[in-house]
Amino acid sequence: MAQIIPVRKGEELDTKKLEQFLQENVSLPSSDHLVIEQFGTGASNLTYTLKIGEWEAVLRRPPLGPVAPKAHDMEREYRILHSLHSLFPYVPKPYIFSDNSSIVGAPFFIMERKYGVTLDTEFPATVEESIRINQHVSELMVDTLVSLHEVDYKKTELVNISKPDGFMERQVHGWIQRYERSKTDEINEVDMLVKWLASRIPVNTEATVIHYDYKLNNVLFTPDLNEMTGVFDWEMATVGDPLADLGVVLGYWMEDSDPPMLKKGFGKPPVTVRDGFYSRSEFIERYAKKSNRDVSNISYYETFAYFKLAVICQQIYYRYKKGQTNDKRFEHFGTFVRTLIGHALETSIRK
Repeated sequence: MAQIIPVRKGEELDTKKLEQFLQENVSLPSSDHLVIEQFGTGASNLTYTLKIGEWEAVLRRPPLGPVAPKAHDMEREYRILHSLHSLFPYVPKPYIFSDNSSIVGAPFFIMERKYGVTLDTEFPATVEESIRINQHVSELMVDTLVSLHEVDYKKTELVNISKPDGFMERQVHGWIQRYERSKTDEINEVDMLVKWLASRIPVNTEATVIHYDYKLNNVLFTPDLNEMTGVFDWEMATVGDPLADLGVVLGYWMEDSDPPMLKKGFGKPPVTVRDGFYSRSEFIERYAKKSNRDVSNISYYETFAYFKLAVICQQIYYRYKKGQTNDKRFEHFGTFVRTLIGHALETSIRK
């Protein structure tokens, strides 16, 4: 199962206020008291499990402290889920959104809880690892991404909250600006990297629904890893270049031959470094075959994905350095940012 922990110190919710809100706004099958726990993974929005009797749900709210402009928009993520859950079966059904910050300290939404196991750095006890299973999980990851990119976004509310024209132009310059706003240390390679990215921006030729944070520990599987049961963390979803979405998953998809600091950036290396999991080249090849898309320029998107991930980690590290979060998981993010920037630059030169 996804890691459930007691609520971390400083990240507690007001149980009484939240319970009253649920009683007034959600049809509950029980009058039992509310029990709140927290998902232990994730470094951005705070995500909690809510339980009243047999009823269970998930609550999402922004991180503590000031947040980057336009980031952690709970209403937008709620609208995305509302638009997609009937078209893409892995999306949790949203129940309710509230912008009343007096309840949990910030705007929030509550959604269906999907059940299953996650894969991150270890295999669940429910399955014995094998090359066959690792290959199958790799195939599921590719095929689900292709399936998402086939969803007709014109049938969703994403039409009203996305701007597919000029997507990559806005993305590249936007993430460069986000880095500048959250910078804490000088990293010499950044200037060279951003010049390379800004001078080679691909022209958009296609737009699809994209998740934009699609990775192994953002999906759920059946206990035997035979099927996928859920995809979550939709806060970055939009309509844009599908190859940018492919680039993101490649940025998280570590290989055994990758530098140690890259593999261990979030702690232990992910399971994708093990025998049987696709290499990034195999992932790209299957995606190209299944989607019939030209992936000849994927190296640009992969380089940008490493930079984008570096900026996300830098934003989190900035909050840690400013004392806006005391989560010790973020203490070494500054070093990881340097590693990602260096690897992005190496990827651009190598390819």
